[in-house]
Amino acid sequence: MQIQINSTDGVPIYHQIFNQVKRLVASGRLAPGEELPPIREVAEMLVVNPNTVARAYLELERAGIVTKRQGAGTYVSPSASTLSRQEKLKLLIERADSLLVEAAQLDIPMGQVMDLLRERHETLQPQARK
Repeated sequence: MQIQINSTDGVPIYHQIFNQVKRLVASGRLAPGEELPPIREVAEMLVVNPNTVARAYLELERAGIVTKRQGAGTYVSPSASTLSRQEKLKLLIERADSLLVEAAQLDIPMGQVMDLLRERHETLQPQARK
C-alpha cells in the first residue's frame, strides 16, 4: 500500500491517509477482502504517530470502507469498491482543490496549471494502456 503524506498542504495527516486509502479502494488497487498493513507498520513507514493512523483506520471503518476483525487485522470491505460516481468525483475535487491552492501559493497562473495537466495526461496515457 503506497501512501504519501504532505505536512504542508493543510489537510490533517489522518485525513490524507483516509483519502488515499479510499482512492486505492475506488481504483481497485486495494481489492475487497485485502488486508491493510498494521497500524504500527504504516506509522513507521510514514514517520507519524500510530494514533494518527489508528484514527484514519477508524474513519475508514465508520465510512464502511474497511472492517476490523478482532485480533486478525483490518480488511477492505466487500462493498467498499462500489463507490458511486459522485463519491469518486468528490475525491477528485479534493485533489483539484489542493492543486489549485498550491498553484496560487506558488503564483502559477491557471493557464500554466491547465497546460501542465494536459502535458501530464499525455505523458501518463501510454502507461495506463500497458
